Amino acid sequence: MQAIVNKADICELFQKDAVFIMIDKQYGNPPRWTRAEGFESLCQIILEQQVSLASAKAHFNKLKAYIREFSPEEILKLSDIEMRNCQISRQKAVYLRSLSNAVRTKNLELDRLNALSEEEIREALTEIKGIGKWTSDIYLMFCLQRKDIFPSGDIAVIRAINELYSVKTKDEAIELSSRWKPLRSLASYYFWHFYLSRRNRI
Repeated sequence: MQAIVNKADICELFQKDAVFIMIDKQYGNPPRWTRAEGFESLCQIILEQQVSLASAKAHFNKLKAYIREFSPEEILKLSDIEMRNCQISRQKAVYLRSLSNAVRTKNLELDRLNALSEEEIREALTEIKGIGKWTSDIYLMFCLQRKDIFPSGDIAVIRAINELYSVKTKDEAIELSSRWKPLRSLASYYFWHFYLSRRNRI
């Protein structure tokens, strides 16, 4: 499995759109953002929904430090009060338990996802309460390193595109993304890199 950020694909993306040359000259290559496949990473991505990455990381670390091991069984043992003490909202607690139940009962087999197509992976993941398009996109990109994902629900990606192109809506951004196929994941990494670097948040 080739990483999303690699020299050959960067060169190809530069040929498709000079905006990426500009980003690269100003800020360099994007980081090689990767995460391990599996339950723990997917839980962390769920906690990152609609909150800052710093807050999500703090909540995740608190939860991880509290339980004996990061497993579905340990998550399912936690009471509502214990979840709150780990700064997990009621809604996110429901989502973590839903995922834990699916993994424990083998309704979702995370170790087999990488053998499936993108659409099959999305279908398997979004059957779980609390997992939608954004969460499945991030898992596909960061954990499975799928190369042609455009996370249209990601605010930072859309804002970066708004700043770099004469594009005002998400639908326009989705339409524009067709020019970066089949390297839309790499394009998105560049947009994240631009967005964060410009705000000194790398």
